[in-house]
Order: sequence, then C-alpha cells, then structure tokens
Amino acid sequence: MLHVLLFNFLTAQYSGNGNHGDPLSETALYPVPKEMTFEEYKDMNRRMSQALLWSSIPIPGITHYYAGEIKKSKKLFYIGMGGLACIIVGSFSMEEGEWPEYNQNHIIFNQGKDNEKRFEKIPVGMEGEVVHYKLQEIRKEQNGNGGGLIFAGLAIVLGDFIYDRVKGLQVIEDKRDKVRFKYGQKLNLSIKPSYNSLQNKLGFGLKFYFG
Repeated sequence: MLHVLLFNFLTAQYSGNGNHGDPLSETALYPVPKEMTFEEYKDMNRRMSQALLWSSIPIPGITHYYAGEIKKSKKLFYIGMGGLACIIVGSFSMEEGEWPEYNQNHIIFNQGKDNEKRFEKIPVGMEGEVVHYKLQEIRKEQNGNGGGLIFAGLAIVLGDFIYDRVKGLQVIEDKRDKVRFKYGQKLNLSIKPSYNSLQNKLGFGLKFYFG
C-alpha cells in the first residue's frame, strides 16, 4: 500500500511564521507504514532528552522502563532494592563501639554520661622538667559486624544504577536505529520545486513514498 506525505512550504513563510518547537504543543500527525507495529512506533519516537530526564529519577530500572524493557526494569528494581536492604540491615547490625583500654595517658570528661569524651595526652615539647602535651580525641572502636553488608549493598546499588543508565540509553538508541533502518529502506523521496510569480516566493514540495 502506498502512503504519500506531501509537504508544501515557502522559505519566506517558514522563517517568519515557523513553529520553533513549542514543547507544550501537540505533535503533528503523520502517516506511518501500515506494517509498522505500535511498539515500533513507540521505539522510533523515544527521545534521548526524555530518557535523560527519566534517568535523573533515583529509582532502579527507570531508564529501562522508559526504553520499554519492562521485565528488565523490574529485575533491576528488585536488585536495587536488595542492595538497599543490605545497607539497612548492615546499619542496624553495627553495634556501638567500645572505648579502648584505659591507660595513664588518657583523660576522661563526663565519665559515664551520654556526652562522655576521652582524650590521649601526646607529648609535644618539654621546658626544663615540664612536659607539654596536646590532646588527641579518642573515639570508640566500632564493631566490624555489618560493615560487609553495607559495603556489598553500596556496590549493588551503584552497579545497578550505572548499568541501568548506560545500558538503558544504549537500548533506546539501538531500538530507534533498527526501526529507522527498517522503514528507511522502504522510503522513496521526490522533490518538486515551485515558484509563485505573483508573490515572488520560492518553495518546493517533498513526497515520501513507503512501499
């Protein structure tokens, strides 16, 4: 079946009255090949600018979702949620650290209270028999339990986000190229110049044939 798309426009009118891409305006309706499926039509019209906008949303699998890869999007979402769960569980499993063993060089403030602080005296100089010290704060030694889960969770979430964004954008580009290549081979183009002697304006017509 032959589909014909005819454009007749004048160069002077285009420069004066052309639509410069109002983002809120409705998309013009053009004929499409009868054999083109709705999925192919959506693949062809997916925009990289929209994909980047969707990718800015911090949800695992969001780029593949925009690319139409719903199953892969769900898989990436669950993987990302698994990584987040590892971080949460690891954080809760981290026990409060303990003070290191006390020695005579330690100074304790507010002992036994919530705001207890400990410092170690570090010799920095000596005048005669007087030794000068600086105080270096001592922090509790954290229990290592849970640290591995947190690290693993961070690695999973980061890897999931990077894969989704990079691979998702590539999938969108590949889908667009496949549809354009498939139907571009069936496209025939003819150009017909025109001249309006009354208005002294030059124009041309384009005809696209699918089939």
